[in-house]
Amino acid sequence: MANWSTCTSVCNWIGVTCGSRHHRVTALDLSSMDLTGTIPSQLGNLSFLVSLNISQNSFHGSLPTELIDLHRLKYLNFGNNNFSGEIPSGFGYFPTLQSLYLYGNNFTGVIPSTFGNLSKLETLSLFNNNLKGHLPSEIFDHLSKLQKLNLGGNQISGRIPNNLFNCKELKFLSLYSNLLEGSIPTEIGNLTKLQILYLKNNNLKGHLPSGIFDNLSKLQILDLSQNQISGRIPSSISRCKELTFLSFYNNSLEGNIPIEIGNLTMLEILNLGYNNLSGSVPCSIFNISSLEQILLGFNNLVAYLSSNMFDYLPRLSYLDLGRCQLSGRIPISLFKCKNLNVLYLDYNYLEGTVPLEISNLTSLQYFSIRGNNFSGLKFLDVGNNCLNDIFPDWLGNLDQLQVLILRSNRFFGQVNTSEITASFTRLRVIDISHNNFSGYLPMNFFKNLHAIKEGYEKKDQPGYMLDVLANADWNYAIGLSFTIKGLETEFEKILAIWSIIDFSDNQFTGEIPKTIGELHSLIVLNLSHNCLTGSIPSSLGDLSELEALDLSSNRLHGIIPTELNKLGFLEVLNLSHNHLKGPIPQGKQFDTFTNDSYLGNLDLCGFPLSKGCHNDAKIPTKLDRDDDDDEINWKFSILMGYGCGLVLGLSMAYIIFTTGKPWWFIRIFERARQRLTKR
Repeated sequence: MANWSTCTSVCNWIGVTCGSRHHRVTALDLSSMDLTGTIPSQLGNLSFLVSLNISQNSFHGSLPTELIDLHRLKYLNFGNNNFSGEIPSGFGYFPTLQSLYLYGNNFTGVIPSTFGNLSKLETLSLFNNNLKGHLPSEIFDHLSKLQKLNLGGNQISGRIPNNLFNCKELKFLSLYSNLLEGSIPTEIGNLTKLQILYLKNNNLKGHLPSGIFDNLSKLQILDLSQNQISGRIPSSISRCKELTFLSFYNNSLEGNIPIEIGNLTMLEILNLGYNNLSGSVPCSIFNISSLEQILLGFNNLVAYLSSNMFDYLPRLSYLDLGRCQLSGRIPISLFKCKNLNVLYLDYNYLEGTVPLEISNLTSLQYFSIRGNNFSGLKFLDVGNNCLNDIFPDWLGNLDQLQVLILRSNRFFGQVNTSEITASFTRLRVIDISHNNFSGYLPMNFFKNLHAIKEGYEKKDQPGYMLDVLANADWNYAIGLSFTIKGLETEFEKILAIWSIIDFSDNQFTGEIPKTIGELHSLIVLNLSHNCLTGSIPSSLGDLSELEALDLSSNRLHGIIPTELNKLGFLEVLNLSHNHLKGPIPQGKQFDTFTNDSYLGNLDLCGFPLSKGCHNDAKIPTKLDRDDDDDEINWKFSILMGYGCGLVLGLSMAYIIFTTGKPWWFIRIFERARQRLTKR
């Protein structure tokens, strides 16, 4: 940082001599130069200056009173520094000053009443300081040229003085985030040139005067949010034809939304949320094609859904209709809003299924439908996006959900299902791979996967997805891709009987829960590329239907349990890059695996490795091992990711494989087809 310590150095910097009668420089702009230090009193000697700008630096301390000698100033900007102390009353004696910017500092005290002498002032910007006290009414008696007044972000108290509305040239009025109280003055309506009005986050009360908007035809931004305003919204709001931003958020407004709001054809943001508004939402609102944000949630409103109600909102990016007593199904027209990135439909009476057209909303970042009557949603795939959030626990209340794909996003944190009512009891395919989930593997989650536990014991067909082939009774999941042993393959259809868990490529820690061994119909288990520790549970040998097991790239130690030899259908095994030791089990499926299954485990021995075991080495039995794998309290939060999992695709109509499909997949497919035929 440069240190400005003397007036002489500044004069030398700009090429003049202090006090020189032959100077030519009338403007000094040192903004955004990373300067620090205090303002020298000698600066007042630069009486020739007409414009002085030292904004966006790190100057501190109080302002020297000698600055009042800069009597030629028309423009003064000390904004965004660290100045403190009171604003000198002498700043009210710049006879030609037109613009005064002291915003973004630490000024304290009151606004000097001497500002009323600045008869030529057009802009006064004091926002984001620590100014207190009442707004002195007398300062506005002679500011007839004032066009922009910004006092927001201070601690100014009391009422808005009526004298303020003598400033008939005002175009910009901002008093946000203060301690102002009282009612909204009717006299605001006298400011016929007003374009922007910010009064949000104060203690303003009372009704909105009925005629307040009659003459504000040039108003573009109106923000009265976070006050205590009551009563009705005046229908005269429709006379503000140029409004682009309208917010009454978080007040106590009541009554109907005026149908005339639909006449505000330039409106881009409408925020009426968190009031006591009632009645029906005017359909005319949904005909304002310029609307980008509609926030009506948390009122007592009733919104009637129609099939085409969102057809005319191509720019819509934010929609909040929470607690609007919505009923019926979500209109398909909503999913034509390709720019939508936030969608709140919480606590309504919506029913049916979530339309698959939701996948058209490629910009969607937040989607919440909690507290509705949705049923039948069986398939949710939001994989391969840039979703950045914790695990959406509300998914656990979708009691029909069977396929959940959250892969390849930016989900993070723990997967916690402890407070979920339904808890994924019908879930069969879970792929949350390639995210940033952390913490222990969620034990409660695995305990509640009843569909995978019971799986083949049930005679009914678990009909996931949409496609029912002619002359067949089997249902399929459509268009998924999955990864196993580094190879990703897309399959047209996946049989409903398949059960897959893929938590790979996250940051899960702790031990593998023994309870996974209770998921008897599990076909594919992929926990690779995490930070899992402990030994491989012998209970995995109870996964009698398992055909692919990938535990690679973790920190597992101990021996390979001989119980895994019971997995008679196991086609793919990857235990590479762990800290396993001892003999590799022999016989049955283990005779079919190659060296690749065990790479990076330097203490393993036996076939197929070239490293032999000592003669006295024997494969430990269950009694020989330390099987003290205390189960950890898992906290699971399922997230939305798209197919980096191990779901090996199958099809009842026999998937037409393209060339190059892996041998292991073809063999697995054939076996599953034979099983299904026998059933």
